[in-house]
Amino acid sequence: MRCIMEFAINPALSFSGLVVGLLVGLTGVGGGSLMTPLLVLLFGIKPATAVGTDLLYAAITKSGGSWVHHRHGHIDWRITGRLAAGSVPAAAVTLFILSRLGVDGHGASYAISFALGIALVLTAGSLIFRQRLLKLAQSRSNTNRPERQTVILTVLTGAIVGTLVSISSVGAGALGVTALTFLYPRLATVRVVGSDIAHAVPLTLVAGLGHWWLGTVDMSLLASLLIGSLPGIAIGSHLSARVPERALRPLLAAVLLLVGGKLILA
Repeated sequence: MRCIMEFAINPALSFSGLVVGLLVGLTGVGGGSLMTPLLVLLFGIKPATAVGTDLLYAAITKSGGSWVHHRHGHIDWRITGRLAAGSVPAAAVTLFILSRLGVDGHGASYAISFALGIALVLTAGSLIFRQRLLKLAQSRSNTNRPERQTVILTVLTGAIVGTLVSISSVGAGALGVTALTFLYPRLATVRVVGSDIAHAVPLTLVAGLGHWWLGTVDMSLLASLLIGSLPGIAIGSHLSARVPERALRPLLAAVLLLVGGKLILA
C-alpha cells in the first residue's frame, strides 16, 4: 500500500480550501462536511481518496484549534479520553474492514459515498435544530444520571463517531458537540466544543494514517488544500463576530441536505 507522494499544487483546489476555510472559521462547521463532498462531486476525486486526504487535513488544522482551547483551559481531558477510548479502536476496526473490502472496489466506494451522505444529512439536522437541541439539553440538566452510565454512553458515542469519521471524514464536529451537549448538559458550551476538537485530533490522525496505509491519501491534494484553508480559517475566525451566523447556518444546512441526498441516492 502507498500514498501519492508527488507534490503539484493545484490553484483551483487551493482556492476551494480558502473558501471552505472561511466558512469553517465563520460558522464552526467541520471542514469535512464541506471539503469531502466538494472533492467528490466537483473535482471528481475518488471517495476513498477524498476521505483519507481530508482526515489528515483535519488532524493538521484541528491541532492548532486544540492547542488554543488547551491554553485557555477549555478542554475537559476526562471527556476527551472517554471519547477516544471508543473512537480510536472503532476507527481501527473500520479501517481493517475497508482493507478487506478493497478501497478501490465498487462496493467500498458505494459504502463510503452512502455513509458520507448519511453523515451530511445528520450534520444538517444538527445545524437546523441546534437551538431546540440546546434548549432540550438544558431542560434535562437537572436529571441525575449515574456517572458510570455517562461514561459508558460517552465511550459508545466515541465508537459511533469513530466509525462514521473513518468512513466519511464527517461527524467529529457538529454531531460530536450535539451528543456531548446531551451527555454533559451542565458543561459550558466552550468546554464542550474544546473537548470535542481535542478528541478529533487523535481520531482524525489515526484514521488518516490508516487511510495512508491503505494508499488513499494524496499528499499533493493535501498540500493544495492546506495552502488555501489555513489562511481561510484565520480570516474567517477574525470576521466571525461581524457576520450573522444565524443567516449562514441555515444556508449551509440546506446545501448539506442537498449534497447528502445526492450521495445517498447516487
